[in-house]
Amino acid sequence: MNRPTSNWTLERVATKNRSRIGYRRAVQLLIYLVIIPTVLLLGLGIGLMFVGERYNLVIGILTISFVALVVTGVILTIVFVRREANLSELQADFVSKVSHELRTPLTAIRLFAETLERAPDEETRRQCVEKLLSESDRLGARIDRLLDWGRMEAGRKLYDLREERVKPIVEEAAEQFRSFALNDLDLMTTCDDDVPLVLVDHHAIVDTLLNLLTNAQKYGGTPPRVGLRAFKSKSGQAVIEVSDNGAGIARGEHRRIFEKFYRIDDRLSRTREGSGLGLAIVKHIVRAHRARIEVDSAVGRGSKFRLVFPKWEPREPRESVQGGTP
Repeated sequence: MNRPTSNWTLERVATKNRSRIGYRRAVQLLIYLVIIPTVLLLGLGIGLMFVGERYNLVIGILTISFVALVVTGVILTIVFVRREANLSELQADFVSKVSHELRTPLTAIRLFAETLERAPDEETRRQCVEKLLSESDRLGARIDRLLDWGRMEAGRKLYDLREERVKPIVEEAAEQFRSFALNDLDLMTTCDDDVPLVLVDHHAIVDTLLNLLTNAQKYGGTPPRVGLRAFKSKSGQAVIEVSDNGAGIARGEHRRIFEKFYRIDDRLSRTREGSGLGLAIVKHIVRAHRARIEVDSAVGRGSKFRLVFPKWEPREPRESVQGGTP
């Protein structure tokens, strides 16, 4: 498994290097063709202003104004070129990461299929079939996540908002999480009785909590201790909190962790599985519910992610909202 991972990492580095080289060449071309002549023209304009004749003064002012416009255009061009370079790098990184994420279960499926073909006994065949089903489900889940993200980015994701109690949402998320979590996982679930009703898409919020719980397990301590708690805030809002006992997140990274494909330490992509879309999807769903997500974390003291829902009066009608780009 180390060799494919290393090859994937080298491919990503090579792609990024090519993108950066292309950006540098474009900037150098602008410097050679525009900036150097512009500097010379600016010197000429300044010189004309100090000649003393009125005609030369006007020409000098016009020349400097023209230079200012050219410099502004060059700066804007560099900004746009940089933006396109970043977009190109992001697209290449997306393709690379998606290929890596899909290749892992596909490799496992092929391995178990070959083992099943040569299986000497019934027990080995049974185990291979179980693994094939498991890896197929994992592959399907990853494809569904990518498709969901595509719909969210395009603004085609619909949310069916209904009046819901928080406790059933928390219980369902905990039950689904326990079904595939590690055996040594310590999950503590609590839900206060006074948590107000919320207007949410039930399945979307359950998926959001599963994303947060999965991250808490993945980056928790050894063994991981994960907390799932629902309570009423001092301002009367419903709050669902997911906590872990991991290494924590530096305050400077709190905003960036919700960017798609962002990893605090890119080495984690080689040691822990993940599409890099989990928290980006969480942020999108939370915004579509007019809620907010808070991060309480520091290096060395674990992390807490809180979903804070807006106050909602039961007399308000049921809604359907369409998610846009986060």
